[in-house]
Amino acid sequence: MDVHKIIQDLRDELNQHNYNYYVLDNPTISDFEFDQKLKQLQELESRHPEFFDDNSPTQRVGGTITKNFQTVVHDYRMYSLDNSYSKEDVIDWENRIQKVLGNVPLQYTCELKYDGASISITYENGKLKRAVTRGDGFQGDDVTNNIKTIKSIPLQLKGNFPERFDIRGEIVLPFEGFEKMNQELIEIGETPYSNPRNTASGSLKLQDSSEVAKRPLECLLYFIVGNNLNIKTQFEGLESARNWGFKVPKEAKLANSLNEVFDYINYWDEHRHKLPYETDGVVIKVNSFQHQDELGYTAKSPRWAIAYKFKAEQVSTRLNSISYQVGRTGSITPVANLEPVQLAGTIVKRASLHNADQIEKLDIRIGDTVFVEKGGEIIPKIIGVDLAKRNEEALPTLYITHCPECQAELVRNEGEANHYCPNFYGCPPQIIGRIQHFITRKAMDIEGLGGETVALLYNNGLVKDYADLYELTVDQILPLERMAQKSAENLVNGVQKSKEVPFERVLYAIGIRYVGETVAKKLAKHYKSIDAIRNASLMDLILVDEIGEKIAQSVIEFFDNPENVRIIERLKQYDVQMELVEVHNPNATNKLAGKTFVVSGVFEKFSRDDLKKAIEDNGGKVGSSISAKTDYVVAGDNMGPAKLKKANQLKISIITEIDFLAMISD
Repeated sequence: MDVHKIIQDLRDELNQHNYNYYVLDNPTISDFEFDQKLKQLQELESRHPEFFDDNSPTQRVGGTITKNFQTVVHDYRMYSLDNSYSKEDVIDWENRIQKVLGNVPLQYTCELKYDGASISITYENGKLKRAVTRGDGFQGDDVTNNIKTIKSIPLQLKGNFPERFDIRGEIVLPFEGFEKMNQELIEIGETPYSNPRNTASGSLKLQDSSEVAKRPLECLLYFIVGNNLNIKTQFEGLESARNWGFKVPKEAKLANSLNEVFDYINYWDEHRHKLPYETDGVVIKVNSFQHQDELGYTAKSPRWAIAYKFKAEQVSTRLNSISYQVGRTGSITPVANLEPVQLAGTIVKRASLHNADQIEKLDIRIGDTVFVEKGGEIIPKIIGVDLAKRNEEALPTLYITHCPECQAELVRNEGEANHYCPNFYGCPPQIIGRIQHFITRKAMDIEGLGGETVALLYNNGLVKDYADLYELTVDQILPLERMAQKSAENLVNGVQKSKEVPFERVLYAIGIRYVGETVAKKLAKHYKSIDAIRNASLMDLILVDEIGEKIAQSVIEFFDNPENVRIIERLKQYDVQMELVEVHNPNATNKLAGKTFVVSGVFEKFSRDDLKKAIEDNGGKVGSSISAKTDYVVAGDNMGPAKLKKANQLKISIITEIDFLAMISD
């Protein structure tokens, strides 16, 4: 008896039954029969561990415990989508892409935009190798063990698939499963989950994969990325993925014009509530991969795709009161406290009022009946007042003049909408907020330390700024509420480990106003150290690529404050990274210094990304579009006619990848 063959045949049969049930929604055996076959396979694998397979159907039950999710860099960046809220926006988008492509005939793939948690899954030789969350688009968390428990995700592919590729999708929780989960919680006296999307997203980070396996999650796939895919269009990619065993929504449609795109939008705007999942719009993609390559990307989004967002749901409710929150920069945000109301699947109790101008513009008053909607169906906001229901005795709202936390008189700078509390180093929410920002994942990523613990440390006098974190001891932390020996040790160890965080993230973490992740990277790369940034003049800063006067002035003001400088010096003493550690590339040269290249077409010896990296590794700059500043266009097969025409008009040198190799080999 060939035991290995019996095991493999059972795996193949169970994989097929999983596919029939969870992808095709067409089971061919009963649940009892499936469970019996699964039990038989488990017994055989238990007796013959030499035939263990990480992608066996038996592994879907979970059981793996993941304490810390490893951060993984995406092979291909996961971009976000530009949003549109009107058909005019979509027409403008088509006009922009046609300027690049040269008014060629276009087809579009229309897909529903499902509201879930984005995932990128890597397959090698038809087997699921790795699953990574979107994260910041450049890197995310490895959640492979949890993803394997989702039965609509194939562990082994069928048919003729590429050797290696990534496939992108949304992890969603169907309404029916969500309601069932909530009903079970209500029955045992627990608080129900707020909405399917957040529950799906939170499920991916559960430490016990067997708990994930209990949740009726599904994965809807929508985009394939990789080299040598032998796929020419987005729609062909969807059909191929479906044939390989993926659950690809059948609602996707090929459109030959924007009129057909708008027909698709109109239909689903009316019928979307009949779908089993949350959806908030339509994604429109240029169908041809060649055209997609020609259009390329902005810093955040693909130029060849756009999301049309359905109009947000709207309800009316009573405004009970207005409270005021103080942010880490001192900015005051007025918050409307509402009579609880159901909106787009969640109970809404609060909504942002933005600033004093918005309150005045709406003439909003306590006791008013207000109209509330979700901006992008995420953040509730008040969009108007039902004046017909206003109480005649309702008084106009007077914006506060003093900080609700420290009583300092508020200031409002000329040209700015928000009021600010100027008590930078004495206002508790500002101090706590800065420390909470410092420890966040995209900043210092201090394991074992969360926002509530930061507030606890501050309120107990253990920290007054983020430099104080590096002096904390286990003995200081242990007496605090909910702190045991292990959690105190984890916190101290997490703080010490944060000394390894690279300089560009430290620069983001210290919380200079207007210096987000991207600006921090630009400044770190340009100046190489905190001292160089501190000593830069206003004009020096403005001359840095993409750094305007507003950001430059903010940097100057930060380092003009002696308290900030004192804290930075303390961080240096604790060995926090205050200089850029540049990775040396032994093959890097300056042969292309001062030259700007635009890459267009399909290449034999390089992928487009590898070609761009080779340009930068040799001192050159990669441009996104052809202009008078372009020195060379590296052209491959199927170069876009519009780019070819523009390069010729501007008399820009057009070279092949062979010519390029010669340039860097001389």
